[in-house]
Amino acid sequence: MVYEFAKYPDETLVVFSDIRKKNNGEEYIRVSFERPTENGFDTVVFELPSYKIIERDGNFSEEEIEEFRKTVERGAHLFFKYAREGGMKLA
Repeated sequence: MVYEFAKYPDETLVVFSDIRKKNNGEEYIRVSFERPTENGFDTVVFELPSYKIIERDGNFSEEEIEEFRKTVERGAHLFFKYAREGGMKLA
């Protein structure tokens, strides 16, 4: 399952996965930043709790990637909280 977290003014969509488990039992979440382009999407995917980029495709600048990294680091507890709750409950 994937849940929407935010949408930026440039149409970049931030989504996060449900909590998944690796073979060793470690829990993880994937947080994706996707921006529509003429030919598809610019995409960068982080894995929490390691904060590693596990996928990168398209033309996000290094500055954008760094801002996304900060968002992921600051919001890690929220991503895990909302993943456990089945997404964000919006009015």
